[in-house]
Amino acid sequence: MPSFDVVSEVNMQEVLNAVNQATREVDTRFDFKGKNVKFNLEGSEITMTAPDKFQLSQMYDVLTAKMVARKVNVKCLERDEAKENLADARQVVKARQGIESDLARRLIKVIKDAKVKVQVAIQEDQLRVSGKERDILQEAISLLKAQEVDMPLQFTNFRD
Repeated sequence: MPSFDVVSEVNMQEVLNAVNQATREVDTRFDFKGKNVKFNLEGSEITMTAPDKFQLSQMYDVLTAKMVARKVNVKCLERDEAKENLADARQVVKARQGIESDLARRLIKVIKDAKVKVQVAIQEDQLRVSGKERDILQEAISLLKAQEVDMPLQFTNFRD
């Protein structure tokens, strides 16, 4: 029975490269000279440190520009609230991976409402869609691509 997986993955090596490029650009920019400005990547969390919130937003713009240049979809980024104290401001940006359960249920509902003859199963942080024919699966893919989702979706592991 033909099937495919719906996943949301981020290439963390490209995220690391984008953070390194953003760090180099911030180090050379005139408006950041002599200030405590830095990016710190730990796992899938990027911590930005700057003197104030305005410079955090400028750093975020630099980071997203570098990610777009490295072909990392910026929909996967989730910004936490900026925390400010007397010395500096910090903000954590998370690179989200995997399909959360509420999003998975919403995607399943979309497929069921369209009456596409496929079976959809949630497997940890991905969806497995299977059907009798390849054409039906391609119809399900086009239906899912048309949805407004706040995370990038990839369609992998297509099997006949």
